[in-house]
This record gives sequence, C-alpha cells and structure tokens, in this order.
Amino acid sequence: MPDIKFPVKRDLFLETTHSPALVDLVEPEIVSQLVDFCFIANPYYPTPEMMDELLAKIPEIIKAYPSSNPRLAREQLAQVLKINPEYLILGNGATELITLIEKELIRDIAIPIPTFSEYLEKLRDTNSARLFQLPVGDDYQLNLNEFGDWIDVNAISSALIINPGNPTGQFIGLDELKAFLARMAHLDVIILDESFIDFSGVEHPSLMPFLDEFPNVIVVRSMSKHCGVPGLRLGYCCTANEGFIQTLRQVLPVWNINTIAEYFLLMLPRTDLEYQQSVRQVVADVRLMYSKLKTLDGYKIYATGSNFILIRINFGMKALDLQMRLLEEYGLYVRDCSNKIGLDHYHIRVASQGEANDEKLARALAEISRDFI
Repeated sequence: MPDIKFPVKRDLFLETTHSPALVDLVEPEIVSQLVDFCFIANPYYPTPEMMDELLAKIPEIIKAYPSSNPRLAREQLAQVLKINPEYLILGNGATELITLIEKELIRDIAIPIPTFSEYLEKLRDTNSARLFQLPVGDDYQLNLNEFGDWIDVNAISSALIINPGNPTGQFIGLDELKAFLARMAHLDVIILDESFIDFSGVEHPSLMPFLDEFPNVIVVRSMSKHCGVPGLRLGYCCTANEGFIQTLRQVLPVWNINTIAEYFLLMLPRTDLEYQQSVRQVVADVRLMYSKLKTLDGYKIYATGSNFILIRINFGMKALDLQMRLLEEYGLYVRDCSNKIGLDHYHIRVASQGEANDEKLARALAEISRDFI
C-alpha cells in the first residue's frame, strides 16, 4: 500500500460541488507543506508590499463601516479597467452577482457544458438550463456558429459563454466573439464570464471596451481569480444596459463589500504596473507547465488560454483516485472534475503555482503513470 504522509478528511468532498479548502481537509500544522493546484488564482498578486500595507490598515478599517456610496470604489476599479464606472456593479464575489443575474434576469439559458457549476445551481428553476454538450472529439472547443444555430432552433432566450472556459481552458478570440454577439442581438441576456481573460496571453482580449455595441451582454469577472484574493470576496459585472444595472443594484444589499475589500480596490490604480507584471509571469509559468506536462505518458493535456490546464487520465485510474494519491502521498492538491456535468470520471484540472511547484506536480504525475503503463 502507498505510504499516506498527509491524512485527508475525505468525507468533506461529499458535501460540496466545489473543492474543499485545504485548511479544512488536513490538520492545521501541515497545511503549509501542501501545494494547492485547485487554487486557480494569481499567485504573484497582491505583492508582499501590498499585503504589508493591508495588514497595517486592518486595526483601523475593521472598526469602520464600509462606504454607503459604492460609486467611490467603482471609480477606482473603472480606472484600471478603463471603462465607464456607471457600467460597473461590485459584488461579494462573482458568485453573488451570478446568483442575482440568474434569479432576476434569466428565464431560460443555453449553457455549454462542462462549465462552472454555479451557473447551473443558481437558476430560479433548474429546468431552465438548456445544456449544450461541448464535443469530446474537438477537445471541448465551443463552436459559436453551431451554438448559435442550436440556440435559435430551440428558441432559447439567454446564453452563457465563459471565456476562457472553465474547466476546459478554451479561448475565443475577440473578433469571433463579437460576430457571435452581433448575431445573437435578439437574445434577452448574454452572460459573458471573463474571470480568466487576463491570463489568455492575448493583447486586448476583453469585450469590455465594446459594451456599448452589445446592450444585452453582461460581463462577469471574479477578482479572486485574476487578482488572487478569494478571501476578500470581490467580483464585479459590467454592462451598458441601464435596465440590467437598475434591476441588479436594487436587489443588492447595502454594504455588500467589506472595508478590507474596499481598501484593496483603492490600491489597484497605483499598483497596476505590478499587476500587469504578475499576469505576464503567470502566462509564462503556464506555458512552461504545459510544455512539461505534454511530455508525460498516459495523459491527454488540453491546450489552454487560461492559468489552468485540463488533463485526461488515459491509463485507467479515475480522477478521484489520482487526486487522493497526489494529495495523501505527495502533498499536491488537484481538482477532480468528475462532478462536472459533461465530463467523464477521468479528468483533473491543475492551476499553475509557480515553476518550482509545477515541476513537483509533473514529476509526481510521471511517477504515478509509470505504475500503470
């Protein structure tokens, strides 16, 4: 039997469709010995200097209420995004906004699968999800022409696109996307999730500068991902549709953003250079990681336009078993994608955690596959 070095509370995996936090899975004293490849977020931002500043401010800001005027925080974020601040809505994580958008604006929606589970779980009626299976033979690439034909044939009123896709990593170029959106102008709502767009490695990949051209589009982004701050619970959506904006702002609670998150937003304009450098480093890390994983026997490595990579296990071991072996024997935590509707039981997702940690994962995957090949 393999030597279990890091005992794991396996029962916690049965209680959520998301990955349990490492701090819950193992004893506190060994958390620092593990590497979390489920953590699909920027590992280089905030910088250590930003962390020090936040820590110094905590005694002051936790004694204060957040601002009752969200315009101030919106303006800081809009400055780095270079968009109209009136188009922005801040959320307590992107999941708060996904929930409100789907409950307030969506009647039925076309969803390419596999996808991020929140888009399936937060609908008013689960029967309103119309699932479009991405083809295995095309490596789960979304063909927008076929998707548009399917939407129209089935008379669906709304659509979701995640770009780059999660968990697939598939990336859609801006020209192709704009052509699709122009064709789909008759839809009530198009949700465009760009949470990973900054890691595409493409210059100016976002639709946000063109929102005025597409009034039925809402762009959603999770700052947990591109800014590396999941604990702050920060997300935002933006749209040029005044009706959407009014509806969503009316149902948001006052003070939905805490004071630490507000202060972080104030830091963004003066640390944008550091942020852009961190993104370039992540892109370089992912490309190196991809090149190493592609040399491994027994795995299919999918091309990616994000900071994570989808992997299929081709030597018979199920994803859950590989996840547990990596975690308990090597201290490496990957995402088992078995509960992603549209995938089989042989896919894992890994996010780059820097060159040294990525190398540990590549070696561990090679060692495990050698036992079967």
